[in-house]
Amino acid sequence: MTTKTRPKAPAPKGLAPTGARLWKDVTTAYELRPDELRVLESACRTTDMIVRLEGAFDGQPMTVTGVGGQLKTHPIIQEVRQQRTVLAGLLKQLRLPDEPGEQRAEQSAGARSAKARDAAQKRWSTKGGSR
Repeated sequence: MTTKTRPKAPAPKGLAPTGARLWKDVTTAYELRPDELRVLESACRTTDMIVRLEGAFDGQPMTVTGVGGQLKTHPIIQEVRQQRTVLAGLLKQLRLPDEPGEQRAEQSAGARSAKARDAAQKRWSTKGGSR
């Protein structure tokens, strides 16, 4: 990955608005290798999945009744949590610096990884926060 010098890669077909925005933001700021573009596509699709799941959860109760009559966490909440974990891993795999001009040497030293991961999760976990 380097800072942007070529025209950005076109967004993959089928991305919803949130995933397309993530694609545009990243490909505008950074020049990614083909393998990194595949990881970014997965991150964009995961972002879209989180938005769809949260939309399906709107108006639903936080708990459901299990087979044995016990209350348990709504399955959509569990799935959103899992998808956010997947998204965090994909964003971490991209190793994007905090700013497009940062050097890779800082990335290798791990000086920015936690901060960048937290910032990406905050930005792309969706606007409503966790449920």
